Amino acid sequence: MQKTRNFPLSFLCGHSIFPYRLGLTFFLVAGLCSCGNLTSPSLSKTGLKFGTNVTPIGEIKLKQDNQAIVYIQGQVEKQAPLIKQWAYKINDSTGKIWVVTNQKNLGEGSQVVIKGKVRYRSIPLAGKELGEVYLEEE
Repeated sequence: MQKTRNFPLSFLCGHSIFPYRLGLTFFLVAGLCSCGNLTSPSLSKTGLKFGTNVTPIGEIKLKQDNQAIVYIQGQVEKQAPLIKQWAYKINDSTGKIWVVTNQKNLGEGSQVVIKGKVRYRSIPLAGKELGEVYLEEE
């Protein structure tokens, strides 16, 4: 005499199993589609591969009136604490730029993608303009 186990399937009583299979299939297909490669071949030179709207740091213009919002991608090279913010020097293959942000957990050497507004700080010193372009994170 063999013992058989009865598994409670009371949750299926009065219900068709088709909606459950349909739902499971939908989530399986959606999960597989999200694993697709959505990168641009133009960014293959960098370590990370992001979208096409990333601006190379070298293309950010040195203009005082330029307050465009850009995305940059690169590696954290240096960090400096400010009063209530942090400043990080970001480096990509085209240049370097400082980013002012509220994030305080970006370690040196980490890869980041940051959205920020282009800013310019004038620093006149001994008759020379030593101002610098930087990003303020949005």
